[in-house]
Amino acid sequence: MTEASMVIVGGGKAGARAAVAFRENAWKGPVTLISDETLAPYDRPPLSKAAITDDAEPQPTYLLDEGMMASLEVNFLRGAAATAIYREAKTLALADGKRIPYDRLLIATGAEPRQLLLAGSERALLLRDIADAVRIRNEFSEGRNIAIIGGGFIGLELASSAAKRGCRVTVIEAQPRILMRGVPAEIATRIAARHAEAGVTILVGASIAHIGPDKIVLSDGREIAADIIIAGIGAAPRFKLAEQSGLAIENGIACNTYLQTSDPHVFAIGDCCSFPHPIFGNERLRLEAWRNASDQAIVAVENMLGGQRQYEAVPWFWSDQYELNLQIAGLPHLGASVVKRVPKDDALILCHVSAEGRLMGASGIGQGNSIARDVRLLEMLIGKKATPDAAQLADPSFPLKSLLKS
Repeated sequence: MTEASMVIVGGGKAGARAAVAFRENAWKGPVTLISDETLAPYDRPPLSKAAITDDAEPQPTYLLDEGMMASLEVNFLRGAAATAIYREAKTLALADGKRIPYDRLLIATGAEPRQLLLAGSERALLLRDIADAVRIRNEFSEGRNIAIIGGGFIGLELASSAAKRGCRVTVIEAQPRILMRGVPAEIATRIAARHAEAGVTILVGASIAHIGPDKIVLSDGREIAADIIIAGIGAAPRFKLAEQSGLAIENGIACNTYLQTSDPHVFAIGDCCSFPHPIFGNERLRLEAWRNASDQAIVAVENMLGGQRQYEAVPWFWSDQYELNLQIAGLPHLGASVVKRVPKDDALILCHVSAEGRLMGASGIGQGNSIARDVRLLEMLIGKKATPDAAQLADPSFPLKSLLKS
């Protein structure tokens, strides 16, 4: 009888964490980790920040190195592109012709930057891997004109990094303001002001007519000098492999609350999948967040080994820009009203409360770790479906921890 095998497709945070989780759950059978990159799994958040701004040449921050994978007895297939899933045969096909049998398959293929669809957009650089970060870093030299298309997190983090390296930076955003998705206007305004203080020009409500060899021409005729162009217009889930095998797709690979796809032997985690969230009325979400990738890996592995654990971690993500730290917990857009909490003079937390008084989200900004403790406690309250008193939320001297006991 052939020993059951666990196969993971995707060598990012989610896939790497899953490989470790199998051994943490005392799984003794084969674990195969397949990555289309040639490097061992490494961390992505530093690519838009430290990899560009640090004095030292960027090096990958490995999540699993060769020694760790050897000690875990993980079979790592590098530079291997998965091309097809033969679900009836429970076999995965690779581009080099190999066939990998599986008992359970975990898809953790992540997301990829969306491409510009404009004449001249071949000039635009994208950021997905360490090689992209090295190239962008080399282009960010003092005095160069950098045009960044997109005022989301990646675009603004790169704008901050470019400004720190002495570049002249312009951010072009088509929406009425930056960070339209998931960040309240009050916090976005503060971030925009900090960028302006650093010399970054942010153009909102701006559409592009065409891209030239050394400039971008906007629809209103304005010309933006651009030695280098970077596109940061969001990410698209990588679900082609799943779609071609007939798995259900809904804003990514459609999973249930157990992170199981429409095939009971195939699971999906991380940026590539969507799932119904039980804490938020089973609203279907797709989350592009570092911690979500890790948390989902732990739950999916338990379920692949026979568990029945719902994924119900509260969404949380962060961004560092200059000295400012931004954190979002829960789903702020589900709030009907906002309660302000000011833990320190330079910090602000917005508590998003439903019409019924339930805490649905928290959005915070401050220097260093000034908001970290309160946002973490609010995140825990969101997970408990708490209905805290608005006056207590607004009072920075009131210990939020005490609400967890009620």
